[in-house]
Amino acid sequence: MQPRMTRMNAEVPPGIALFDLDGTLLAWDTQLLFRHHVIRREPWRALLLPVFLGSLALLPILKLGGLKRAFLSYLWRMPAPTLAAHARAFAAAIVPTFYPELREALENHRRQGHFLILSSASPESYVAEIGRVLGFDLALGTALAPAPTCPLLPKLVNHKGAAKVDRLYQLLPSSYFAGGKLLHSHGYTDSRADLPMLALCHAASVVNPDAALATLAHTAGWQILRPPRPWRNRADFWRQTLAFLTGGKTQDTR
Repeated sequence: MQPRMTRMNAEVPPGIALFDLDGTLLAWDTQLLFRHHVIRREPWRALLLPVFLGSLALLPILKLGGLKRAFLSYLWRMPAPTLAAHARAFAAAIVPTFYPELREALENHRRQGHFLILSSASPESYVAEIGRVLGFDLALGTALAPAPTCPLLPKLVNHKGAAKVDRLYQLLPSSYFAGGKLLHSHGYTDSRADLPMLALCHAASVVNPDAALATLAHTAGWQILRPPRPWRNRADFWRQTLAFLTGGKTQDTR
């Protein structure tokens, strides 16, 4: 799948802003939310949940990549045009629930004419649509191998950690880089998995960081943002997670 991109040329933009998606622009993992979106519209797909649950016991063998493939088993036999339609509808529905503070940060970069990059480990099928709705110049995610219909365990092209950096070097003009950095760049994430991406940036903001990432942020002088999350406590978090996983009713998807 070709990444979604709009303006790009060799002339260096006045700034570059890189945004992670899950936990950064919104509180939830969008893979969970997209699963919920699909199952609410095609309820029979909830019957495929045992494929994912069974894979949990095989985590030491499958690793996280295999577990991610098993999680996507609910897409089994879905035609590519149907998946694309779900992705468009999901993006339109989910973007209004994003953190207002992060939406404002994005708009501030846009007003300054910065080149906007959305870089996520979630499936590119809907990451690209979210990028379109929000007006990103480049939207990247984990690519599913092209197929007329989705297999039970779809093949994935990893887009996490250092893989995000590798792809930026592949796609962006060399003039955007100098001294191992993206020129005039600011990165946003909630996760230590994105430290390779932040290493490209001259400035960074971390969103609701864990203790280890917060310590790194204080040491590096990064901004720490703590927008309120849409769960009252851990019990409420797990209650909502279960509803998303099974296609149950929910009130808030941020």
